[in-house]
Amino acid sequence: MKEQEVILVNGQDEALGTMEKMEAHRKGELHRAFSIFIFDSEGRMLLQQRAAGKYHGSHLWTNACCSHPFPGEKTAEAALRRLEEELGFITNLKEIFSFTYRAEVENGLVEHEFDHVFAGEYEGAVWPNEKEVENYEYLHMKTIASSLQEQPERYTTWFRIAFPRIEAWWQQRYGIKTR
Repeated sequence: MKEQEVILVNGQDEALGTMEKMEAHRKGELHRAFSIFIFDSEGRMLLQQRAAGKYHGSHLWTNACCSHPFPGEKTAEAALRRLEEELGFITNLKEIFSFTYRAEVENGLVEHEFDHVFAGEYEGAVWPNEKEVENYEYLHMKTIASSLQEQPERYTTWFRIAFPRIEAWWQQRYGIKTR
């Protein structure tokens, strides 16, 4: 079985080629990724706890789902595919911003990603893939903001980096302060 490849990019998200996913994470090569944030009608955010078998970030809490588009796959289509694979549902998603980050994570790996951030709303059942997701819950933004301040180690690196921008977007959209 061929290992998954990621799309290497420059700082403007222009494709430069591909590399096997784990090699890209060992070398810290900049590659295309996406993160999905899901909210319910009460404005609560869906968080997932990553499964024990994940190559990094196992047992940590994070946004609804994250991954990488396959070479030749549109990022928005990859986001929908992966949301269904991990949480068992599809909903409308809108890209709300993108950012680049570089962070050393466990197992000698480096996350260096040009991350496209999508948001959506969902009110139905969740069917998590147990290979990907250990647990999930919807939480109010104030609860998440407090938890991130008190126990940041419970959350993935990219979630801690992205949350302030998501929080600002959410406050602007819903007109509700979280702090």
